Amino acid sequence: MRFRMAAALVLLLVALVIAPVATRALAQSAQEVTQTPKEMPKADFDKMVKSLSNWGRWGKEDQLGSLNLITPEKRKQAAQLVTSGVSISLSRNVITAKIGTSAPFEQRMVKTGLTPGAESSSDAYSVQYHGHTQTHLDALCHFFYEGQMYNGFSQKEVTDKGAAKLSVINIKKGIFTRGILMDFPRLFGIKFLKGSRAIYPEDLDAWERKTGVKIQSGDAVFVRTGRWLRWDDEGEWDMKKEAAGLHVSALQWFKKRDIAVLGSDMVADVAPSGVADVRMPVHLVAINAMGLILIDNCDLDSIAEYAADHRRWDFLLTVAPLAVEVGTGSPVNPIATF
Repeated sequence: MRFRMAAALVLLLVALVIAPVATRALAQSAQEVTQTPKEMPKADFDKMVKSLSNWGRWGKEDQLGSLNLITPEKRKQAAQLVTSGVSISLSRNVITAKIGTSAPFEQRMVKTGLTPGAESSSDAYSVQYHGHTQTHLDALCHFFYEGQMYNGFSQKEVTDKGAAKLSVINIKKGIFTRGILMDFPRLFGIKFLKGSRAIYPEDLDAWERKTGVKIQSGDAVFVRTGRWLRWDDEGEWDMKKEAAGLHVSALQWFKKRDIAVLGSDMVADVAPSGVADVRMPVHLVAINAMGLILIDNCDLDSIAEYAADHRRWDFLLTVAPLAVEVGTGSPVNPIATF
């Protein structure tokens, strides 16, 4: 009896000591996920643009960029990932309200069941998809830097008639490759990334260690911040001024692994960016220097649940953009199949 009482007293004392430590650790963790992104001098950023460049890698006339890494062999390997046959959409349902400066998706009915003599129904869509709302793919003509686009094409190739070079028509055959989900709220044990939490190379390393999944050449990587759950909890906020996302230094990590596509549930970039006078350095370096296809504003919450339940972080990814000859991108509905 005396021994049990003494043991209980020891456990109580340990709890009294550990509880404040745990509380401080949680507070520190909360502070860490809201910190301001590390500053990168503009001169270092300019060097990064050049050091990560893929210009000329696949020829001076290349307009595919990183999609060259999705070889026939890569596609065959990706197809073998389908074992359960379960498909999950990575697209957010279209948003019909204006969010910040992002235009809403508009649907106008042309014929309905109430139209006299109508034998069918029809409608018209209008969407200005670039921005922070609609799920979309960015073509390689989307970002300029010092008067040039990817692979040295002049930005003057994009006129009021559209993009004569690097348009989305180059992706008409679609994207069929191995997809990877990197779920950072789950890695950090939180519901969603708060404030302007930046994701750094060391965080990418931590995710690989925890899951045991290695990013490979030609992969399509999707970075989850929990943006839509934050939206549900907090409502609309100014995402150009404050948003969790990748720090531009993370692109060095992705370049070493030679990924083909980078997707996210936001617009990839942390905000503020940490680079003076450059609002979206991840977009600029990825698209303009690396020729890396970006997919923005995905909804990764459903696939995150499935991936965690089944301990599966890789899948077959299929994406088919609209075949617009001079388009700067396209709304898309990426599909993950396990």
